[in-house]
Amino acid sequence: MNDFGSFDYIIVGAGSAGCVLANRLTADGRHRVLVLEAGGRDWNPWIHVPLGYGKLFNDASVNWLYQTEPQQHLNGRRISQPRGKVLGGSSSINGLVYIRGQREDFDDWRDEGNPGWGYDDVLPYFKRAEDQQRGADDYHGVGGPQAVSDQTEPHELCDAFVAAGEQVGLPFNPDFNGASQEGVGYFQTTSRRGRRCSTATGYLKPARKRANLHVETRAMTTRLLLEGKRVVGVEFRDRAGQLRTARASREVLLSAGAINSPQLLMLSGIGSGQNLKRFELEVTHELPGVGEHLQDHAQVRTTYRCTRPITLNDDMASLWRQLWIGLRYVFLRKGPLTVSAGYGGAFYRTQPELTRPDVQVHFITFSTSKMGDALDPWSGFTASVCQLRPESRGSLRLASPDPYVAPLIDPNYFDTETDRRANVEGLRELRRIMAAPAMAAMIESEIEPGVNRTDDASLLEYCRERAASIYHPSSTARMGNGPLDVVDARLRVHGLAGVRVVDASIMPAVVSGNCNAAVVMIAEKAADMILEDARRPL
Repeated sequence: MNDFGSFDYIIVGAGSAGCVLANRLTADGRHRVLVLEAGGRDWNPWIHVPLGYGKLFNDASVNWLYQTEPQQHLNGRRISQPRGKVLGGSSSINGLVYIRGQREDFDDWRDEGNPGWGYDDVLPYFKRAEDQQRGADDYHGVGGPQAVSDQTEPHELCDAFVAAGEQVGLPFNPDFNGASQEGVGYFQTTSRRGRRCSTATGYLKPARKRANLHVETRAMTTRLLLEGKRVVGVEFRDRAGQLRTARASREVLLSAGAINSPQLLMLSGIGSGQNLKRFELEVTHELPGVGEHLQDHAQVRTTYRCTRPITLNDDMASLWRQLWIGLRYVFLRKGPLTVSAGYGGAFYRTQPELTRPDVQVHFITFSTSKMGDALDPWSGFTASVCQLRPESRGSLRLASPDPYVAPLIDPNYFDTETDRRANVEGLRELRRIMAAPAMAAMIESEIEPGVNRTDDASLLEYCRERAASIYHPSSTARMGNGPLDVVDARLRVHGLAGVRVVDASIMPAVVSGNCNAAVVMIAEKAADMILEDARRPL
């Protein structure tokens, strides 16, 4: 086994969090940092075109292409779980929607025993990360590595959706990341001038010229190296297939995501002894919460046939319109190729007694049978319901001691009555918006669920038939002080030295919205804690 050398910090995963850490930990030149990324460089041109995410759903060169276990409450279906396998991780293949979550999400994290994670504590890190197109204010920052922009132009279907939301009583909300999340409006995106801004682009690229940063791609980390109760390095397989070791004098930082970080802990003998012994793995540290508490947002999509040929389906059915789209993008950086996976959107409450929204709607100007498939051959558009705070919790388990074998992913969608009811009521409220005059004028017919599904039982059955992931796995190495929590409030793994987890794994509960912005915030805050601790003697 070849020695790859010694570094101050080793970061496992150059994704949404890992790229942030790589930038911040090398900025002052004092620390040598190694980044290990299982995927390759972000050279696929579709990564950098916002609408190109549709080309990446089924591309094994940049996507782990995970699948869940058969879902008990979704008619036994396996659900796609795409995860980025490339510099930038999932920030290179996601839908670019910039949503932070609700103030209460972070206050709940703090109140559950995680000091320093309340909204007022984390807001400065959201702002530090951000380069907000609209300028700085009480909620937003400028000059950060993460570009945040408005949609490049409006669309009459989105305008109709926003107007319809207002007609049924939702407030117009120009900023879902400002004082309040509730309302209807356009989403902002992690892009700038019509180009995706992943963390590889915003954070890693400017840092790679630093002599104290080494980035190794096509490097699959296979296990952590322990000496007693201290993690001292990692074992990885390089691009040539050789098994290598690297040592960390200070810390190993796991930023491989909510699927791969707990998998790596378990492969290293850190987890539930009962589960690990099934694979004859040595239990190096009993920590039963590793892989527990898995949460993910489900989405239930509705599709409509439009009264006018103004959808992306229509654009792509015409060679002339395709040419026009391409020319507008090349010369103006505008048009459909700049659009995120949510063009317009809404946040609303399904029950009047709720104090904050529990459902998010993503509105897009095209339709498919499922994401990643070809567009429907008719004028179609889509609106999906996403329950923001599911109660259901699942798990992640090893399927094999082989690190190249995908783990068993079980989000356990729709396990509780609250979750089932929220999705049904979310569909009802979405239909109320679609029936408002501004939107009704755009709808020739409802394709799915279909007008015959009106009672609760039939709508719930539709959810079971068609619900899918919106790709926000979290909480598998949860932060807290309970018996099944994995890291403390400084993201150090309980009972071990020399290792932290810095990614969506640590969320005590999934945030109320898209997750990428929160993961970047977590890494920004973690970098400060790591550098603060580095000033103390070893």
